[in-house]
Amino acid sequence: MRSVRRMVRGREIREGAGVKLRRLFADALAEEFDPFLLFDAFDSTDPEEYLPGFPWHPHRGIETVTYLLSGVVEHGDSLGNRGTIASGCCQWMTAGRGIVHQEMPQAHEHLHGIQLWVNLPADKKMTEPVYRDLQPEDMPLANTAAASVRVLAGSFADTHGPVEGIAVAPTFLDVNVEPHGSFVFDPEDRMTVFAYVFSGNGCFAADQDRGEKGDIVLWDQQQGEIAIEAGASGLRFLLCAGRPLREPIVWGGPIVMNTRKQIEEAFAQLDEGTFLEQRP
Repeated sequence: MRSVRRMVRGREIREGAGVKLRRLFADALAEEFDPFLLFDAFDSTDPEEYLPGFPWHPHRGIETVTYLLSGVVEHGDSLGNRGTIASGCCQWMTAGRGIVHQEMPQAHEHLHGIQLWVNLPADKKMTEPVYRDLQPEDMPLANTAAASVRVLAGSFADTHGPVEGIAVAPTFLDVNVEPHGSFVFDPEDRMTVFAYVFSGNGCFAADQDRGEKGDIVLWDQQQGEIAIEAGASGLRFLLCAGRPLREPIVWGGPIVMNTRKQIEEAFAQLDEGTFLEQRP
């Protein structure tokens, strides 16, 4: 069995135009979570904490994944996509060589969800942008003796998710384990694997490795299965796995590349108005 490497609680910050959220990891921990770059969690019943939203901003060199358990977010982008991310929906956006978009939460009794940034390898940084809008019915459900598993990407128990062709071969599972039930996942060797706890609590490896709502659990990158046991109230978590890229990571806010020169070029193009015209 894999052992737990790190437990993360994160910190509250203001992002976008003033949205209150909890940042679980970003640049300081990106090497440990490679190929995942950033993880933000939203969990609020106060619209004033999230209505400012995330007005128009650029991305390059990454993929963004937004998954909502509850709430409504209006989306628009430079590809011409317009739509709504609602409860149970997922938006998977490959920014590639460049995209400009906005995400504006709408008033709702509870905004609850996450956004994750996934890195692109050097040879895919300037790939064609792609937008995927996934509805609940697009994400199949797999059942075990003690858990229901919604598959967003990758596969579990011969059930395949709708997101395919991603360079880091990610697996994304929304796992709901019944009280005192267990769940086992067998990732590929050396894959980075972590879980974010949506609700409940449980044991994620040894008895002392107990996580609860709002925690991220990161496992070591060794061989072996991941074994999780839910507590008395059950456990729901998002499990993410991906192949590490082990490439240089240089941050320019919402643009993440491999060199400082590439970051400077991106911002020069934004100033010149040519950011969206670049080709591989």
